[in-house]
Amino acid sequence: MNLKSLSTKELKQLANEVRSKLSFIMAKAQKPSRSSLAVVELSVAIHHVFHAPVEKILWDVAEQTYAHKLLTGRRQIMQTLGEPSGRPVAASDFECEFDPFGAGHGCNSISAGLGMAIARDFKGKHDRVVAVINNETTMAGQVYEKMSNAGYLDSNMIVILNDSQHSLHPKLEEASKTPINALSKTLSKLQSSKLFRRFRELAKVLTKKIGKGMYEWAAKVDEFARGMIGPPGSTLFEELGLYYIGPVDGHDIEDLVCVLNEVASLDSMGPVLVHVITKEELEVGHNQMNAVVNKVMEGASSSDTIPYGTRTYSDCFVEALISEAERHKDIVAVHAGMGMEPSLHLLKDVFAEKFFDVGMAEQHAVTFSAGLTRGGLKPFCIIPSAFLQRAYDQ
Repeated sequence: MNLKSLSTKELKQLANEVRSKLSFIMAKAQKPSRSSLAVVELSVAIHHVFHAPVEKILWDVAEQTYAHKLLTGRRQIMQTLGEPSGRPVAASDFECEFDPFGAGHGCNSISAGLGMAIARDFKGKHDRVVAVINNETTMAGQVYEKMSNAGYLDSNMIVILNDSQHSLHPKLEEASKTPINALSKTLSKLQSSKLFRRFRELAKVLTKKIGKGMYEWAAKVDEFARGMIGPPGSTLFEELGLYYIGPVDGHDIEDLVCVLNEVASLDSMGPVLVHVITKEELEVGHNQMNAVVNKVMEGASSSDTIPYGTRTYSDCFVEALISEAERHKDIVAVHAGMGMEPSLHLLKDVFAEKFFDVGMAEQHAVTFSAGLTRGGLKPFCIIPSAFLQRAYDQ
């Protein structure tokens, strides 16, 4: 689908149509849809501004790619979501030219994108490389390793942080949220403007020529100014070497297109991070979803179909673990970002003090469990086999 010629009004209409279609697909597949629907407007804006597949768009985690898949002609594939014979939902370069790199679990998009950006520079090309990450991805250490390396190499690439302000960690969930208001919108547009960016780069060059003392003073003034313009934590990205822009309303297509167009026009400016705030609550209502699910289940006639609500292996495992934990006080549970697993909520409700969610950090989960063992506890480290490979080196 060619989005280049669409007006803002038409882009908004398209986003509504994509959200409606995606809501139906996710309800039919009985899959959680909050994170998938939160990124609809951002996906539309990205495909309107950038020239995929010539310009590379990479995604972290499969759930972020669903709107992207619908926009790139894969509606039929998406309709098989949740079916035994359905196609894999993760982005794959074997499936479509619009997927330059695979996206299943998190943390790989910036590393792969940086590699593509460096390869592009070697070949003397100028096409854009865009990597979209989400806030749950930022729980993993690889994100900061690759951001630091991207800042050091100073290759021109764009990182978009899709911040749904939702976390798998309750304490982080209670933290203050980054606000979006008229002032933040204006500042985001100012930060993304070519004139403002070049002014800052010129200021850095001039201060280096006025002596060490004045340079250090100017650097402190610049850091203070960045803290005044950006939200709390924004200076972290700049310290890693990425130019920070944001926050931007992730559901305002007009603002998204304006900022992304400005960012796309920044030539030879190094890595840029665009902080986009989205809301996971923008989804189809529960009654509407249940109606779709009931209709699908009524029409299921295959004898191989497993009835909805049947106990799973996970249910049996958690029930057995709870039983053992009631008898042995040293048993604890460690898991890595599996907040979507319904049976684990029961374990957390019964033994909140014995339940450790480390986020998307499988390596840490394994070594943390080893430390618990050395300390005399009996940890059960709960990680899907597909993701455990990330922890083998530990």
